[in-house]
Amino acid sequence: MLTLPSSVKIFIHAQPTDMRCGFNKLSMLTETIMGKDPLSGHLFVFFNKRGDKCKILFWDRTGFIIWYKRLEEGTFEKLQASPGSQSLEIDVANRISALSSCSRSGRTNPVLFSIRSKPI
Repeated sequence: MLTLPSSVKIFIHAQPTDMRCGFNKLSMLTETIMGKDPLSGHLFVFFNKRGDKCKILFWDRTGFIIWYKRLEEGTFEKLQASPGSQSLEIDVANRISALSSCSRSGRTNPVLFSIRSKPI
């Protein structure tokens, strides 16, 4: 379980990302492609082309953290960004279905992990 303050925003990169990318490349994508500050304390989510892997980049005031998730079966739910947009913002207060469930033949699986909002 990952608990976050309600002030933390979640941004999903709209294009598939090479999962070999590390701290430097993901922070560069965050800044140049998404137009966001990687040191802001928000979460930046990147998915691979197949949709079975996910990396989340986070700055915690002392350094970067990367969470990496690989699904053994199925894929993460794909969320559509608006045309021409390089990222999609998700409200932390709501349950994040893209990260908490995956799809197999159109059905939703039980929660793999969830993100909860915690008041500051």
